[in-house]
Amino acid sequence: MKPALLPVDEALARILRLGAALPPEDVALPDALGRVMASAAVADRDQPPFSTSSMDGYAVADGAARGDSLLVIGESAAGQRFAGSVHAGTAVRIFTGAPLPDGAHRVIPQEDVSRAGDTITITDDQSSRFVRAQGDDFQAGSTYFPRRPLRPADLGLLASMNAATVRCHRRPRVAIIPGGDELVQIGAHAGPDQIVASGDLAVAAMVEQAGAIAQRLPIARDNAPSIRAAFDAAAGADLIITIGGASVGDHDLIAPTARAMGAEIDFHRIALQPGKPLMAGKMGDAVFIGLPGNPVSAQICTMVFILPLLSVMSGLDAAPLPTQKVRLAADLPANGNRQHYMRVFTGPDGVTPVRSQESNLQSLLAAADGVIVRPIAAPPAKVGDLVDFIAF
Repeated sequence: MKPALLPVDEALARILRLGAALPPEDVALPDALGRVMASAAVADRDQPPFSTSSMDGYAVADGAARGDSLLVIGESAAGQRFAGSVHAGTAVRIFTGAPLPDGAHRVIPQEDVSRAGDTITITDDQSSRFVRAQGDDFQAGSTYFPRRPLRPADLGLLASMNAATVRCHRRPRVAIIPGGDELVQIGAHAGPDQIVASGDLAVAAMVEQAGAIAQRLPIARDNAPSIRAAFDAAAGADLIITIGGASVGDHDLIAPTARAMGAEIDFHRIALQPGKPLMAGKMGDAVFIGLPGNPVSAQICTMVFILPLLSVMSGLDAAPLPTQKVRLAADLPANGNRQHYMRVFTGPDGVTPVRSQESNLQSLLAAADGVIVRPIAAPPAKVGDLVDFIAF
């Protein structure tokens, strides 16, 4: 009797338990885009560090009103404040971003005054102060600790906090091993019974896009010495991924060779379409994932399992990829005994499956906008029904 296939949710939970957040390191702020902070940054000054003008105009004391004439006693520009004080009957010419002089409480926009020599007359009196108060954005001692990969706006904020470096979790190092006698490297001459290796490049691109460091290793041939050499070359990686050889045929030697080298395989074969022959476990300190050889299966499994694992290793909470509800633009038959990740493209009426879901058709994967998730034994679905969608 064949062993039951492991459900996708349970397989993902087991894989996520294999990983953990990697140790932190100090990262120069310009290099921190996409990284996950391991501890909070602390501002060493207020922002703004002084009250500033939000308009070009004249800084005045409280009480100045429409019709008043004031003596202009100086100028305050960005980076060069007025050294004196403003008092009743006086004003200071001020520019956007310049420090507000002592004694000034508001700014009259330049279009609301008339000027003759060193005297201005207020011609309009708006209610706004046009002052950006010291510390209005944040104060010295304020902390910032977003629990997600850093975005450009985060870097801008951290720079204004004067955080030259930030403490981030180390980027996962991922070794990727394609396997099979039928494979040749990109650009090499392929014999009549060979194909060009493509899955390792696609998986490496997905890994890099997720913020990890991918190392593509040479092709492991279908013999134990070649596979051993590939695993040896992956030493030091946080995650080892093999592509191909994960099934149970006579030439599928990844699992027995890995076990002979001390790997502990947690599970093998899951209820997923495409991607049933997937294995996961540990090899020394590294997480080990064996992906199926079909390139579409390998990429779907990377999306479903490896991207959430890399998030955990990068310092984020364990969670599956988020889904959104979309409407079907085509009828679907009942689903079978494996959770199906169907490639679809989007249109004005919803999503439509590509013409075939065969796991070797990379052109259809490249044309798709994402996948819809069909649970095990899902009933037939009709046009307009809501389904779970994961965008590429």
